[in-house]
Amino acid sequence: MTTLDNVNWLEEVTNRKEALFEDLFRLLRIRSVREDHLATAEAPVGPGPKEALEEFLKMAQEDGFETKQFGPLVGRVELGQGDTTLGILGHMDVVPEGSGWDTDPYEPVVKDGRIYARGSSDDKGPTVAAYFALKLLRELGAEFNQKIHVIVGSDEESGWMCMDHYAEVEEMPDYGFSPDAQFPIINGEKGNVSAHLTIPVGESANGLNQLAQFEAGLRPNMVPEAAIAVVKAEHPEEMMEDFGQYLADKPVTGKVTHESDCLNFEVNGKSAHGSTPEKGHNAGTYLAEFLKQYDFKSKAENDFLDLVGNTLHDDFEGVKLGVNIEDEIMGALSMNVGIIKFNLTDGGFVDANFRYPKGTDEEIIQKAIEQALANAHSSAKVVMSDGKGPHYVSPEDPMVKVMLEVYSKQTGLESYEKTIGGGTYGRLMDRGVSFGALFPDSIDVMHQANEFLAIDDLLRATAIYAEVIYRLACQ
Repeated sequence: MTTLDNVNWLEEVTNRKEALFEDLFRLLRIRSVREDHLATAEAPVGPGPKEALEEFLKMAQEDGFETKQFGPLVGRVELGQGDTTLGILGHMDVVPEGSGWDTDPYEPVVKDGRIYARGSSDDKGPTVAAYFALKLLRELGAEFNQKIHVIVGSDEESGWMCMDHYAEVEEMPDYGFSPDAQFPIINGEKGNVSAHLTIPVGESANGLNQLAQFEAGLRPNMVPEAAIAVVKAEHPEEMMEDFGQYLADKPVTGKVTHESDCLNFEVNGKSAHGSTPEKGHNAGTYLAEFLKQYDFKSKAENDFLDLVGNTLHDDFEGVKLGVNIEDEIMGALSMNVGIIKFNLTDGGFVDANFRYPKGTDEEIIQKAIEQALANAHSSAKVVMSDGKGPHYVSPEDPMVKVMLEVYSKQTGLESYEKTIGGGTYGRLMDRGVSFGALFPDSIDVMHQANEFLAIDDLLRATAIYAEVIYRLACQ
């Protein structure tokens, strides 16, 4: 049996850097954003994610791997033989690019030791790193005593339709990891559920202003970076002056224009991943905080603005909703107000997304929200979305021990367990974790404009993946 115990993994990866870039760049150039308005039976989440998935499988076929595709949403690359299956689960879809980019988000640019492109860090870069690690092992003559399945989805950023389908037609691997978070390891993932808050149009109020439209947010798992509102104001000049004063000491920017009988408000904040809402500035809740100081014509308008601009604004742990809870291992609940809408026909809608630890559940969260809204005399109603419960793998698991040993050996850094609010495919396996590709000192720009992956991180992650797979499935 070929032994690779003395291989300098980082050196081997670095020697193949250009080939790694070539694999990654061909995938980064595909705009694999979910587009429901373009969905068909052949492309259920739109053409982009399907194209990226099939390009990944085509690349693997060109490299001589066996591949299988399970409908238009998910596929896998196969290697090795044995009774046990090691799974590596990644995804080819990306969140919308949004605004504020300095480069074309779908034409990768290498600058200052970084690869700039949408999907570079989430999750095309890390998935290609793990895939390239397999190529390296095969090239070095590794002999596999287990099956390895690199399972690639195309709807991770939205509804996980891809993995739902895979679970219906195939068995999940016995154990494994998703390269879709941070090192040293993510062995705990909080539960993930959204509360859909609706406010019906109805009862009149005494205000003289009217909220004709309000919109903010693209996805529940993104902090809204932009918000707009259209207001018919009783005293427009006064409201415009107030808006300028409001923005003076806020971490957001904005403008207001007066057209016909309406004021058009725009606010620009800072996007961030929905699992870490405190890293962003929610344009929608800031705009609502400004507007809620005025009286509007209907209870729905006033309730909507009070809900968004008061109850939900700048409260990342859900204290005002009574859902703040903290677990000793998994940490505190977090809340992201990801989608905010209002118009005079449909009323108000808010998607408040929660990442919650052990010690609570969806029913407890719903009851607490309903009680908080009742206490606030809000007309909002609560419906919970389908969610995912918390997931945890003990640090004593043999797989986890190997991962942490390799991480410490290659980096010289301390290894430790960690829980995140983000949900990864790692939770789909009973013994599944998330492993890399960002390091403790990496700059996390997932879901933000000018997303990038540091080249050193890409190379280091690939080297770690190669040794871990070797230790788990080749010895």
